[in-house]
Amino acid sequence: MAAAVSDPSTASAATSTASAATATTPTTTATASIATATTTTPADPSAPATDERPAVLIIGGLGYTGRFLARYLHEANLTSEIRLVDKHLPELAWLAPEFKEACSRERFMQADASREQSLPRIFDRENGNEFDYVFNCGGETRFSQDDEVYKMRSYGLSMCLGREAARRKIKCFIETSTGMVYKPDSVPRKETDKLKPWSKLAKWKVQAEEDLAKIEGLNLLIMRMAHVYGPYTSKYISTALCMARVYQFLGKEMKFLWKEDLRTNTVHVEDVVRALWAGAEWYAKVPPPRKPSPIFNIVDHGNTSQGLLARLMHDVFNIPTGFFGTFISAFARLNLDHAMDEVNDETLDPWADLQTKANINQSTPLSPFMEKELIKDNDLSMDGSAFELETGFQYQHPQLTKAGVEEIIASYSKMGWWP
Repeated sequence: MAAAVSDPSTASAATSTASAATATTPTTTATASIATATTTTPADPSAPATDERPAVLIIGGLGYTGRFLARYLHEANLTSEIRLVDKHLPELAWLAPEFKEACSRERFMQADASREQSLPRIFDRENGNEFDYVFNCGGETRFSQDDEVYKMRSYGLSMCLGREAARRKIKCFIETSTGMVYKPDSVPRKETDKLKPWSKLAKWKVQAEEDLAKIEGLNLLIMRMAHVYGPYTSKYISTALCMARVYQFLGKEMKFLWKEDLRTNTVHVEDVVRALWAGAEWYAKVPPPRKPSPIFNIVDHGNTSQGLLARLMHDVFNIPTGFFGTFISAFARLNLDHAMDEVNDETLDPWADLQTKANINQSTPLSPFMEKELIKDNDLSMDGSAFELETGFQYQHPQLTKAGVEEIIASYSKMGWWP
């Protein structure tokens, strides 16, 4: 995000630490109970006598995408078994009430899927069969971490899972990735366009994509996401919302660096999980192998930009918004660390005051803390038409709207996170 900042030409240093929350992924050792018709328990009409619905393993099942995927599959009754695997416990994952059933203890398994010794417990099923689809929604999602963190928690996880999925001949292994892997350009990037990752997270995602594709026998599908948003999000859009709330509290204008047409493309989490499932089902229709491994962009039709984001912050919070001129933006480009400190210095203390006034004493995943990697003037601009043409997929949330932003804030209020 090209963030809202004070004039970066004034020297004022602030050292802040992100109170970013990392939503983790629970592992569910869930053995699907196939309904059988008796005089007291009617059979599930959507489940055939021999249940041929796919069995699904979700790595990072308590993370943001993982929990929504589990809920979607559960409520739509699409699977014979769902197992969620995560290093963290459900009690520590800020799960909203509507996820409790889909992410229940019966479905959850706590394990570190990046460790080979954990793999038999993660992959083995009671009936002796293999999972049909494995979704890797895990890995490090925070920005501005050391390379070693991404190498171990993201790249290492992907490779460990990919090798095991190949050995077990899993029908489809779905690797979630990011649109930040492309060379930044305002023209929407297609799957075949030049790669030039502009965050360390994206650099290791590209490495994982390339090395997974080299694993013999791996039925690989790669899906690259725009900025994912929706209820309970604690990433890109949430940072902008927290900052806007601070400027509303301070009675000040929220000003953005760079320019209005800087692309910050988005996709709603509900469309993400529907796309993940549609991709797996599409992949499984053709006998393996599919070479080269298919790659798809997942992005809405709104071509979200900083200009749209600024207008939404104005409309939702009733605050003035604008953009710094060319001179100040050029200065910030040369002094990015200083610009980032200016942003965080102006917002973090007022955010703490807001939480105190609202009697929010619990830890929450929300913060206006701006990551250096998100303050760069890099376009996240993606063309998602290939996936729609190939699979017939249709987006239910075609663009980011005021109603969508208000839905997010309402979800925060419901959880007691919003001041």
